[in-house]
Amino acid sequence: MIRRSRHTLRGFTLIEAMVAITVLAILMAIGVPSFKDASLSSQLRASASDLAASAYLARSEALKRNAVVTLCMSADGETCAGSGGWEQGWVIRSGTPLKAQAAAPSGIRITAGGITTLSFQPTAAGATAAAFTVCRATPTTGREERVVTIDATGRPWIRRTA
Repeated sequence: MIRRSRHTLRGFTLIEAMVAITVLAILMAIGVPSFKDASLSSQLRASASDLAASAYLARSEALKRNAVVTLCMSADGETCAGSGGWEQGWVIRSGTPLKAQAAAPSGIRITAGGITTLSFQPTAAGATAAAFTVCRATPTTGREERVVTIDATGRPWIRRTA
């Protein structure tokens, strides 16, 4: 028969536990900023894509309805807002609301150089040209941004800048 000693060691020693905690802290210090950058990039890409998709929709609705369609910032999804920012949301209107976009995720800012309303003509020319900057509201995390440019024909495109 094998006898077991009362002094058989089980578990971790204090030194082993401290080494494991130190390694975990180092991995967290490396991983958390990378995760924040990836999350920021995803939020910026999604907000810029939503804005470009709304411009495409407004342009196609203007052509389809043979009427001027507006894309304007809106907090309530029904009426155009005269103040605030595009991050509060926007609405596509042709007399009545066609589609409303909810507010951007918190911490995202969308600026358009003072433009509050874009008009899309039924001729696919003469639309309001604009450049929207989608960036972090407080630029302490990440330095990238997206610029959504809408040309005079109403076609949007997105580019990534720093």
